[in-house]
Amino acid sequence: MTNTTSINLDYLAAKYAQTIIQKTKDKKASDIENTITKALGVLQEDGVYACFLYLLAREKENGAVVVDEMLNLLSSLPFGWQKPTNNSEILPFISEQVTKDLDRLLLAREVLEQMLIYARYGAKARDKGGSEASGASS
Repeated sequence: MTNTTSINLDYLAAKYAQTIIQKTKDKKASDIENTITKALGVLQEDGVYACFLYLLAREKENGAVVVDEMLNLLSSLPFGWQKPTNNSEILPFISEQVTKDLDRLLLAREVLEQMLIYARYGAKARDKGGSEASGASS
Protein backbone atom coordinates (compact mmCIF):
# COMPACT_ATOMS: atom_id res chain seq x y z
CA MET A 1 0.00 0.00 0.00
CA THR A 2 1.37 3.36 -0.95
CA ASN A 3 -1.28 5.27 0.95
CA THR A 4 0.37 6.87 3.99
CA THR A 5 -2.91 7.99 5.55
CA SER A 6 -3.94 5.85 8.50
CA ILE A 7 -7.35 4.24 8.35
CA ASN A 8 -9.26 3.76 11.57
CA LEU A 9 -10.57 0.21 11.15
CA ASP A 10 -12.48 0.33 14.43
CA TYR A 11 -14.38 3.38 13.18
CA LEU A 12 -15.27 1.57 9.95
CA ALA A 13 -16.43 -1.51 11.87
CA ALA A 14 -18.62 0.62 14.13
CA LYS A 15 -19.99 2.69 11.24
CA TYR A 16 -21.16 -0.29 9.21
CA ALA A 17 -22.46 -2.11 12.31
CA GLN A 18 -24.63 0.93 13.08
CA THR A 19 -25.92 0.89 9.52
CA ILE A 20 -27.03 -2.74 9.94
CA ILE A 21 -28.97 -1.80 13.06
CA GLN A 22 -30.52 1.25 11.36
CA LYS A 23 -31.52 -0.69 8.23
CA THR A 24 -33.16 -3.44 10.32
CA LYS A 25 -35.06 -1.22 12.75
CA ASP A 26 -38.38 -2.58 11.46
CA LYS A 27 -37.28 -6.18 12.18
CA LYS A 28 -37.38 -8.02 15.47
CA ALA A 29 -34.13 -7.25 17.31
CA SER A 30 -33.71 -10.84 18.51
CA ASP A 31 -33.95 -12.10 14.90
CA ILE A 32 -31.22 -9.68 13.81
CA GLU A 33 -29.08 -10.63 16.79
CA ASN A 34 -29.55 -14.32 15.94
CA THR A 35 -28.53 -13.80 12.29
CA ILE A 36 -25.46 -11.79 13.29
CA THR A 37 -24.43 -14.26 16.00
CA LYS A 38 -24.64 -17.19 13.58
CA ALA A 39 -22.72 -15.27 10.91
CA LEU A 40 -20.05 -14.35 13.46
CA GLY A 41 -19.71 -18.00 14.48
CA VAL A 42 -19.29 -19.09 10.85
CA LEU A 43 -16.75 -16.31 10.25
CA GLN A 44 -14.71 -17.29 13.30
CA GLU A 45 -14.88 -21.05 12.70
CA ASP A 46 -14.82 -21.32 8.92
CA GLY A 47 -13.63 -18.02 7.46
CA VAL A 48 -14.72 -15.11 5.30
CA TYR A 49 -15.91 -17.07 2.26
CA ALA A 50 -17.97 -19.46 4.41
CA CYS A 51 -19.57 -16.52 6.23
CA PHE A 52 -20.75 -14.93 3.00
CA LEU A 53 -21.92 -18.30 1.69
CA TYR A 54 -23.86 -18.93 4.91
CA LEU A 55 -25.55 -15.53 4.87
CA LEU A 56 -26.51 -15.81 1.21
CA ALA A 57 -27.80 -19.39 1.50
CA ARG A 58 -29.36 -19.58 4.96
CA GLU A 59 -30.22 -16.07 6.16
CA LYS A 60 -31.91 -14.65 3.11
CA GLU A 61 -33.96 -11.77 4.53
CA ASN A 62 -31.80 -10.48 7.37
CA GLY A 63 -28.64 -11.82 5.77
CA ALA A 64 -29.00 -9.54 2.76
CA VAL A 65 -28.57 -6.43 4.93
CA VAL A 66 -25.58 -7.93 6.72
CA VAL A 67 -23.95 -9.01 3.44
CA ASP A 68 -24.50 -5.56 1.93
CA GLU A 69 -22.82 -3.80 4.85
CA MET A 70 -19.98 -6.35 4.96
CA LEU A 71 -19.36 -5.59 1.28
CA ASN A 72 -19.53 -1.84 1.96
CA LEU A 73 -16.94 -2.28 4.69
CA LEU A 74 -14.64 -4.32 2.43
CA SER A 75 -15.01 -1.72 -0.33
CA SER A 76 -13.94 1.01 2.09
CA LEU A 77 -10.60 -0.71 2.77
CA PRO A 78 -7.63 0.74 0.86
CA PHE A 79 -7.28 -2.17 -1.57
CA GLY A 80 -9.28 -0.81 -4.50
CA TRP A 81 -11.92 -3.50 -4.12
CA GLN A 82 -15.09 -2.62 -6.03
CA LYS A 83 -18.32 -3.78 -4.42
CA PRO A 84 -20.12 -6.40 -6.54
CA THR A 85 -23.26 -5.05 -8.18
CA ASN A 86 -25.37 -8.21 -7.93
CA ASN A 87 -25.61 -11.38 -5.85
CA SER A 88 -24.09 -13.63 -8.52
CA GLU A 89 -20.84 -11.62 -8.29
CA ILE A 90 -20.45 -11.76 -4.49
CA LEU A 91 -18.85 -15.18 -4.01
CA PRO A 92 -16.45 -14.81 -6.99
CA PHE A 93 -15.49 -11.38 -5.59
CA ILE A 94 -14.77 -12.87 -2.17
CA SER A 95 -12.75 -15.78 -3.57
CA GLU A 96 -10.82 -13.84 -6.23
CA GLN A 97 -10.28 -10.52 -4.45
CA VAL A 98 -10.55 -10.93 -0.70
CA THR A 99 -9.20 -14.44 -0.05
CA LYS A 100 -6.43 -14.39 -2.67
CA ASP A 101 -3.88 -12.41 -0.64
CA LEU A 102 -3.31 -13.76 2.88
CA ASP A 103 -2.45 -10.43 4.52
CA ARG A 104 -5.53 -8.76 3.06
CA LEU A 105 -7.70 -11.73 3.97
CA LEU A 106 -6.56 -11.63 7.60
CA LEU A 107 -7.20 -7.90 7.81
CA ALA A 108 -10.63 -8.28 6.18
CA ARG A 109 -11.54 -11.11 8.54
CA GLU A 110 -10.51 -9.14 11.60
CA VAL A 111 -12.43 -6.01 10.65
CA LEU A 112 -15.53 -8.00 9.59
CA GLU A 113 -15.44 -9.83 12.91
CA GLN A 114 -15.28 -6.53 14.79
CA MET A 115 -18.19 -5.16 12.74
CA LEU A 116 -20.34 -8.21 13.50
CA ILE A 117 -19.51 -7.99 17.21
CA TYR A 118 -20.58 -4.33 17.26
CA ALA A 119 -23.75 -5.13 15.30
CA ARG A 120 -24.62 -7.92 17.73
CA TYR A 121 -24.22 -5.56 20.67
CA GLY A 122 -26.31 -2.98 18.81
CA ALA A 123 -29.10 -5.49 18.29
CA LYS A 124 -28.96 -6.48 21.97
CA ALA A 125 -29.09 -2.83 23.03
CA ARG A 126 -32.06 -2.19 20.75
CA ASP A 127 -33.85 -5.22 22.17
CA LYS A 128 -33.33 -4.02 25.75
CA GLY A 129 -33.68 -0.29 25.15
CA GLY A 130 -37.42 0.16 24.90
CA SER A 131 -39.24 2.22 22.28
CA GLU A 132 -36.34 4.45 21.18
CA ALA A 133 -33.96 1.54 20.69
CA SER A 134 -36.57 -0.54 18.87
CA GLY A 135 -36.87 1.99 16.08
CA ALA A 136 -39.62 4.35 17.22
CA SER A 137 -38.78 7.99 16.67
CA SER A 138 -38.78 10.42 19.50
